[in-house]
Formats: sequence, C-alpha cells, structure tokens
Amino acid sequence: MLGAAAAGGALSKYLGFRHTELSAGRLIAEMDARAELLTPFGNLHGGCLAAMVDHCLGVLFYPVIPSGSWVATTEFKLNLLRPVSDGVCVAVADIIALSKRSGVARIDVTNHGNPVCVAQGTVTIVSPKAGAS
Repeated sequence: MLGAAAAGGALSKYLGFRHTELSAGRLIAEMDARAELLTPFGNLHGGCLAAMVDHCLGVLFYPVIPSGSWVATTEFKLNLLRPVSDGVCVAVADIIALSKRSGVARIDVTNHGNPVCVAQGTVTIVSPKAGAS
C-alpha cells in the first residue's frame, strides 16, 4: 500500500499522490502543486485538496481492517485555510475512531510548513460476503 498511490486509479495518478508513510493508524501523503492544477488566479484548485483528503480516507484504514474488507468514504468536511500556489502539499492522516463498521479520521494538509487544509471524514468498512474468496 505504501507504493500504491499512483496505482490507485486515474485521478490519484494524475494528481500525483505519493505515500511517504503508512502504518497502523497513520498515513502521510504528498502532492505537488503543479501549474496545470492551478486556477486562473494562480492557486491550487480546492478540488485537488478535497481529492487528496478523500484519497487519504480511502487508504488510511487498510492496515487496520480485516483482510478482504474494503472502505468507502461516507462523508468528509474540510476547511481550506489559505491558498497554495507552489511547492508540495503534505497530508497527515490519523485514525481517531474505529469500529467494526466505520472509522473516523482527521487529515491535516500543510504547504511550506503552513496549514492549508484541515479535514475530518468517515468511512464505512465493508466486510467480505460470506463464502466469497
């Protein structure tokens, strides 16, 4: 899972997510604020940060859920704190609650060491169907 960011799908690959740390309960991921992701005003589109938050929610729980299970984002809320115009966005995602059927995480995104986005989200944990292999 650590090296699987670009293999996670077309959007993850296009946005260039990189996982730099993945352990039970924590994910650190990065994304470059490339020119083609900037708005006409020169700032990273907020949708890129939202996609990063959703991506982190989708990956963070895999080390701690049963094998064969999968997660689906149920909801997330984010606050965009300041614009990003260049450099690397670093997301630190931590699990703050976990049950058999759901999980809640907090994601803090920084750029040049400054907070640019804070988010909290919930995932549904889907167990494999009985008899499925």
